Amino acid sequence: MRRIVVTEFLTLDGVMEEPTPWQSGYADPESGQFKRNELFGADALLLGRVTYEGFAAYWPAATDTGEFGERMNSLPKYVVSGKLEEATWNNAHIISQNVAQDIAHLKQQAGGDILVYGSGELVRFLLMHGLVDQMNLLVYPVVLGQGKRLFGEGEILGLSLAGTQTFSSGVVRLTYTLDGRP
Repeated sequence: MRRIVVTEFLTLDGVMEEPTPWQSGYADPESGQFKRNELFGADALLLGRVTYEGFAAYWPAATDTGEFGERMNSLPKYVVSGKLEEATWNNAHIISQNVAQDIAHLKQQAGGDILVYGSGELVRFLLMHGLVDQMNLLVYPVVLGQGKRLFGEGEILGLSLAGTQTFSSGVVRLTYTLDGRP
């Protein structure tokens, strides 16, 4: 059985929206190696429409991305959207109806991890339906004070800490599994 692994870039105060402005300056070899290992340990991506559109605009045209870019472009991609009519990025498939059932079916197939990057609304949906197996939260030492948050007000979620890693940039990776406790 496959696992759904969510990876999110978060500020210290829990903001997860477009990380590019606040994420710059925090690149380091350790976090790059983590992202590489994560991508090459998976065999599919599961994305919400907004994240898909951003990735589809960047990755196919990106140059000098080496084997990481080749992997991003070649992996099967499952896009959850009720609005997207066509998925043009290589090997992309739209899931628009029976979403929880279709994703549960993907998990039951043989294969490696299914990665979810960004895709906040999708992640909340997956959590609500008990479909997430692991969360990697990369917490940046930045406070924005406002913005879209991963967890909504009033949400209750039980997590168990499975691992931590501090990168030389000051970014901390927190790995959680879901244990069902409120």
